[in-house]
Amino acid sequence: MREYRNMFRFSFFLVFSFYFLLSSTAYGQSKAQLEKDKARVEQEIKKLNGDLSKAKKNSRNTQQQLQLLDKKITQRTKLINTINGELNLLGIQMERTQDSINLMRTQVDSLKQEYAKVVRTLYGERGNLDRMVLLLDTKSYNTSYLRTKYFSDYSRYRRRQAGVIKLKEEELHDAGVQLAAQQRQTTTLLAQEKKHKDELAREQRERQQNLKKSKQQEKDLQAQINKKEKQKRQLQQQIQKIINEEIAKARKAKNTGTSSASSSAAGNADVALSNDFASNRGKLPWPVTYTKVLREYGRYTHSSGGQNMNNGIDLQCKSGSSVQAVFNGTVTRLFICPNGTKGLIIRHGNYMSVYTNLATVTVNEGAKVSTRQNLGTVYTNSDGTAEFSFQLWNGTSSQNPRQWLR
Repeated sequence: MREYRNMFRFSFFLVFSFYFLLSSTAYGQSKAQLEKDKARVEQEIKKLNGDLSKAKKNSRNTQQQLQLLDKKITQRTKLINTINGELNLLGIQMERTQDSINLMRTQVDSLKQEYAKVVRTLYGERGNLDRMVLLLDTKSYNTSYLRTKYFSDYSRYRRRQAGVIKLKEEELHDAGVQLAAQQRQTTTLLAQEKKHKDELAREQRERQQNLKKSKQQEKDLQAQINKKEKQKRQLQQQIQKIINEEIAKARKAKNTGTSSASSSAAGNADVALSNDFASNRGKLPWPVTYTKVLREYGRYTHSSGGQNMNNGIDLQCKSGSSVQAVFNGTVTRLFICPNGTKGLIIRHGNYMSVYTNLATVTVNEGAKVSTRQNLGTVYTNSDGTAEFSFQLWNGTSSQNPRQWLR
């Protein structure tokens, strides 16, 4: 009966071991997927580090740095969650391994106790259990046969019990080795988690600093825009004033010299030049070679919500771009713009062309110029941007340059 009880225990151990093997296989598959996810996220973080390093070289590109940091923080959080997933799976596996160790240790102790009890009993009865005596001291052959079979089965049972004890002790040792490896893996994963949590905290602090910096840059940029728009309004007023002065000056000269033949000839020349200029509507050359139109002619709403009128067209050019006259005429005025750059006006009869935001001017007031003649160069800002503004006027009415330039 005891032998059957031990065989039942051994069968239970085999079933438990089979369940343990299946759960280990499932754990291995889950762990492999987590390791794959972790490698993918680590690769993404590595790429983001490279992009962030490039963005940092451009100190003004704070917004891009913020976007990259947000992505990096998201990926870092995913990585920490993946490591936590590995730790959770490993914790479950360690619990199962420990349960298996406890069960095997109980079974080994029980088997050893039963084996020791049998050995002690046999040792105490060794004088009364002579095999030959027991075989000969029988009344029948059947009894002798049964005793012989009993001795043979019992010997096999003892050998089998010794083998089971040895096998389970080996399995117990292997489980202990596996548990130690799992504990080392847990230590490694905890170290990785701490490292990435520290990195995450640093990245979050960096994000806050960049956010603060970005807000300050936005504030500074808005102040610059407001200043620029104010200067543009002042420039429009300045040009309008100069135009009015030029028209008044021409009218005065015409009124004071009506009887003069030379004045009459000059007036006729102005009319001819005006007609010639008007006949070239849509055919005038562009005053600069530009890369981008920054603002077209007309009224617009700027970022602060106010409105301005652009009496010309604003163009972005390459640094050091040359400015050319769009038609024959006379330089009637050189002036300084509100932002400190230079400007000039050329009269073409009743029409006037205005060139502003210049770094250099190569003509003087009163100089006669011809179409495509060099007038100077465009001013380049501290950030390397060269912006040029061009206007056309017919008397006191501003014109849309698009309708005149080809």
